[in-house]
Amino acid sequence: MKRAIYPGSFDPITFGHLDIIKRASKLCDELIIGVLNNKQKNPLFSIDERVSMIKELTENLDNVKVRCFEGLLVDFAKKIDAQVIIRGLRAVTDFENEIQLAQSNKVQYPELETLFMTTSLKYSYLSSTVAKEFASYGGDISLFVPPQVIPLIEAKFNSKEK
Repeated sequence: MKRAIYPGSFDPITFGHLDIIKRASKLCDELIIGVLNNKQKNPLFSIDERVSMIKELTENLDNVKVRCFEGLLVDFAKKIDAQVIIRGLRAVTDFENEIQLAQSNKVQYPELETLFMTTSLKYSYLSSTVAKEFASYGGDISLFVPPQVIPLIEAKFNSKEK
């Protein structure tokens, strides 16, 4: 069985992430969405909230599972016996960082391959950071994130204002 990981912080999940998830799920037997719990960052959503959002949004994809992890991606990949890492690329600047990570992971776990998927053109500008920035100023984020996520983001920013 070919098991792939699509790792990220998904804070919050965007249409760009979902596009990669749907496309990647067709390329492997099982796709694990690896939600990174990075204790050095201050995420908008807790790890449990992010996992819950992603599970809800991917429940129609039978071969997709959602798990959280801490630490090195390569250690998580070994733990779950993954053969492939999926990484989305929006621009050349993404590639420069991602190729270095892929090569480092390959040194640590030679059996692990990294598959780079270019983002769909209509999402090439989109990131979680962009969605949060617009939301923080009350902007329209309906083109950035699924409708189910919008009230969750708005609630986070409304509670910060109080």
